[in-house]
Amino acid sequence: MSSTHERVDLLLTEELGVPRGALAPDVSLETLRLDSLALEELRFLAEERFDIDLADAAMTPRSTVSELVSLIERQVSAA
Repeated sequence: MSSTHERVDLLLTEELGVPRGALAPDVSLETLRLDSLALEELRFLAEERFDIDLADAAMTPRSTVSELVSLIERQVSAA
């Protein structure tokens, strides 16, 4: 598991209250019960923690945890 993945897991569990047992790479954000407000909070927290801009990023309720990790890793690489 990558450092980014671990940090995203911490964000989801500690900041958004997702149970650790519910996390898996192929689980969608929707399955984790993240509504549109929670997705915006996740976007804001990720931008802050990783010092990136996700304004134009395609993050939807159907995105999986691994897709979110990949998106963040691409943005970090581009920065």
